[in-house]
Amino acid sequence: MTTFFYNLYKLLRAIWHGIRSDEDFRILLFILLTLLLGGTYFYWHIEGWGVLDSLYFCVMTMSTIGYGDFTPTTDLSKVFTIIYTLLSIGIFVGW
Repeated sequence: MTTFFYNLYKLLRAIWHGIRSDEDFRILLFILLTLLLGGTYFYWHIEGWGVLDSLYFCVMTMSTIGYGDFTPTTDLSKVFTIIYTLLSIGIFVGW
C-alpha cells in the first residue's frame, strides 16, 4: 500500500512539474481535459446517462479499455464516438 501512495505522489509531482514548466504539456493537458469534459457532456445530454457514467465511458474509451458495459445507441452518438476515439487516443498517446 505504501508503494501505491509513493507512486501516486511521484505521478502528481510529475504532473505539477509539467504544468509549471512545460508549455507543450499544458496544451496537451488542456486539450485532453476539454475532450473529456466535452465527451462527458455529450453523453450525459444525448444518451441520457448520468454524469459519472458518461465520464466513466469517456475515460474507458480514451484509454482503449472499452469494457462494453455502456454503448452508444443513437446514430449521432456512434458518429461522435468514432471521432472522439480517434481524437482522444491521439492526444492520450501524445501526452
